[in-house]
Amino acid sequence: MVQVTLEVNGKRVSHEAPARMHLGDFLRDQARLTGTHLGCEHGVCGACTVLVDGAPVRSCISFAVACEGRQVTTIEGYDADPVMQRLRAAFTKHHALQCGYCTPGMLATSRDIVLRLPDADESRVRVELSGNLCRCTGYMGIVAAVMSVLADLRAQPDDAVQALRAAQLQGHGAAPVMEKPVVFAGFTPTMAAPAAEGAPVAAAPEAAAAPAGKKEGRGSQIDGGFQVPFPADQVWAFMVDLPALASCLPGASIESHEGDRVKGKVAIKFGPMAAAFNGAARLERDDAAMRAVFRGAGQDSLSQSRANGDITYQLEALSPTETRVNVNLLYSLQGPLAQFSRSGLVQDFVRRMIADFGNNVTARLRQPAGQGEPLAQASFNPTAMFFSVLWARIKRWFRRGD
Repeated sequence: MVQVTLEVNGKRVSHEAPARMHLGDFLRDQARLTGTHLGCEHGVCGACTVLVDGAPVRSCISFAVACEGRQVTTIEGYDADPVMQRLRAAFTKHHALQCGYCTPGMLATSRDIVLRLPDADESRVRVELSGNLCRCTGYMGIVAAVMSVLADLRAQPDDAVQALRAAQLQGHGAAPVMEKPVVFAGFTPTMAAPAAEGAPVAAAPEAAAAPAGKKEGRGSQIDGGFQVPFPADQVWAFMVDLPALASCLPGASIESHEGDRVKGKVAIKFGPMAAAFNGAARLERDDAAMRAVFRGAGQDSLSQSRANGDITYQLEALSPTETRVNVNLLYSLQGPLAQFSRSGLVQDFVRRMIADFGNNVTARLRQPAGQGEPLAQASFNPTAMFFSVLWARIKRWFRRGD
């Protein structure tokens, strides 16, 4: 055991520690600063990155004793730092964090980029961030956050940031220390008010659903389905007619169609989430089994998020005049919108869309368009659907408490 003395976030910290204890373990176990996260513990993932004398260091492979007398800054010590104040706001604005495990290290590295590379372009920022791994966000929001801070500082220089840049060039770029630390004020828990008697009840979707967000392989999975009062052969002929199929999907439009391939757009809006994905898809069909897979990919023009997924549907003849369409949706999102992909509320929203899609298919089969007449696009009221799904979910929460 050796005595290790450091200046951590502006305070002197001294503890006995094994000679081979790493800095990350010293900070977490001895100094009780658990904001520093240990991931791979091989210096690869970057989650444990802290500042030592203002420079980013992998705390999981740096010996605590080797940092004797140094200035160490962890995620808990950035409250007075002008760069970190900007980065935290930018990370929030650009949805640059999701589970948060990599975020302390991402912020430390991002701060170093802002101070050391004021003229960095997106390509250089991506290279500098490549040593910090994230399994949630797709990196696009992180890169956008760093780029926005750099752009703001170029447009309107900040004297405090300029002073930090000059100090870092001299090896003294540690984060400033607050004279009076921020104290957590606490909060008072409250219970949600019970639902009012006689409140309108949202109709539950007819689709039978599997547990939300089940994941298989490359994305999130949702199972559902609907019943149609028509023979299976007639339903199948409709379900492989891509223009007819698109006309039943709210928000979908086809721009070009050739055989089993289409190009088009899918526009969605659900609460705070709005996107318009432009992309292409193809239909793989098995006529004998009445089973098809609709494989597509696209990119949102606003957030630059990317989506890809497979919609598998199989017909099951329940009777000569009744058919069930079993639907399986396997999808993945990359970019800022990825944070919504596994939300339980969004899972419910997708199931409601499947049910509404089934109602539209039934309506189209009952009143098919005239020969040569294009099918009208299904109407979509995102506000009504949002509150309908939200109310149904609130009702389930209260039922669980009974």
